[in-house]
Amino acid sequence: MSLFAMGFLLVILQPATGQFPRACANTQSLLRKECCPLWDGDGSACGELSGRGSCQNILLSQAPLGPQFPFSGVDDREDWPSIFYNRTCKCEGNFMGFNCGECKFGFLGPNCTERRLRTRRNIFKLTTSEKDKFLAYLNLAKNTPSQDYVIATGTYTQMNNGSNPMFRNINVYDLFVWMHYYASRDTLLGGSNVWRDIDFAHEAPGFLPWHRVFLLLWEREIQKITGDENFTIPYWDWRDAEDCVVCTDEYMGGRHPTNPNLLSPASFFSSWQVICTRSEEYNSQQALCNASSEGPILRNPGNNDKSRTPRLPSSAEVEFCLSLTQYESGTMDKMANYSFRNTLEGFADPRTAISNISQSGLHNALHIYMNGSMSQVQGSANDPIFVLHHAFVDSIFERWLRRHRPVLEVYPAANAPIGHNRENYMVPFIPLYRNGEFFKPSRELGYDYEYLQEPALDSFHEFLIPYLEQARQIWAWLVGAAVVGGIVTAVLTGLILTCRKKRRGTSSEIQPLLTESEDYNNISYQSNF
Repeated sequence: MSLFAMGFLLVILQPATGQFPRACANTQSLLRKECCPLWDGDGSACGELSGRGSCQNILLSQAPLGPQFPFSGVDDREDWPSIFYNRTCKCEGNFMGFNCGECKFGFLGPNCTERRLRTRRNIFKLTTSEKDKFLAYLNLAKNTPSQDYVIATGTYTQMNNGSNPMFRNINVYDLFVWMHYYASRDTLLGGSNVWRDIDFAHEAPGFLPWHRVFLLLWEREIQKITGDENFTIPYWDWRDAEDCVVCTDEYMGGRHPTNPNLLSPASFFSSWQVICTRSEEYNSQQALCNASSEGPILRNPGNNDKSRTPRLPSSAEVEFCLSLTQYESGTMDKMANYSFRNTLEGFADPRTAISNISQSGLHNALHIYMNGSMSQVQGSANDPIFVLHHAFVDSIFERWLRRHRPVLEVYPAANAPIGHNRENYMVPFIPLYRNGEFFKPSRELGYDYEYLQEPALDSFHEFLIPYLEQARQIWAWLVGAAVVGGIVTAVLTGLILTCRKKRRGTSSEIQPLLTESEDYNNISYQSNF
């Protein structure tokens, strides 16, 4: 499908999944603190008449939080989404959505009973038409208003506790940029005061599950607005890359011929406007990003601070990260040591797993390397390379899950930074998703990665890896046991031979006792071994 032909799709307006449902962004819903929209299929709230779900009180986690956020009752995101709504749709079975009108990830069909497994592919293995279609879909999302969702332009207090709603429309692509901003923004404390050490999507256990949900929702919206149910996000495998190989006009936009901080005018991404990039301005005004245009995408790959990020990540660093057995550790933030999450996120050295916030590794390294819009956390999703990058980061998370096969209890239930405990709802998603719900293999969520679909022999090797890792950790004990076993064997053999020599002249009636003694010694030896 040509880029020109895709332009005609701009008139298509399909529902989008994201933040505040339009049906709940009104005075009545805010004052009642209830978001249980009608499902068009039967006209009932949450599709209750069809058994899809029902409007219920939200059950919040009471597990203690870590010490990183020493306030209470000052941020709308605390105990999400209770400041806005304390009743939402609870969907049954495989139904999902703010009104239970959709299917859970990995299911489809009128009753959400059909399973579907889609495959995310390497962007460089797409055909030219597939690649052009992906780029056109991105541009379509940037130009298609979201029918079902709006964004908040003020805090709950600025909305006069719900009596003065402050919301505005937004396009599908920027809806996701805004959600990424909202989850990672600073806390506004009044006056000129802010609290920066807070992030509901980064620097803590929820980093990987949060971005997994983010990509799944983004993927689904592209499927909706295009009608292409088979669409999946491609990934960029940046291991051992010498430079930004996707930064060409054929892919994600090349470098501007006269201004190295801008994109080439030959790429339609050069006409995109960014939002939510002026965090200091918002903080000084004690305001939220209202999604106003703030200029073009900035990107100058490779001209970053080399002392912080000397190069793109290597295969060896990824493999070391995958060998870490602990998902989370210590304070469960960016200071955590030997944490798979913290090492993959990039706050720990990818060669030692020791926290080093003066350096940026793995996930963070790619953001810093791009040296532009991607390098500022709150607005990083403005650059479309963001989705390629995070799809590959998610694939590394998936490899770790398959290799170590953790149970749900491995994800911290308590004492993580605010918003990151296992049962906390992820900010700012409505419908609601808990962190722990996405700490499981991707196949259970309906997708896989092309390069992880390995032959049976490789899969068997991947299965053996955790057991080999355990054996490596106790090898000294195994060697010691072998030495002791050898000594015991030698001693017992000597005793048996001595007994045989002594008993050669013994009468036949006591020889059966000798045989029983031999059996006993053999059994005892095997048991000890």
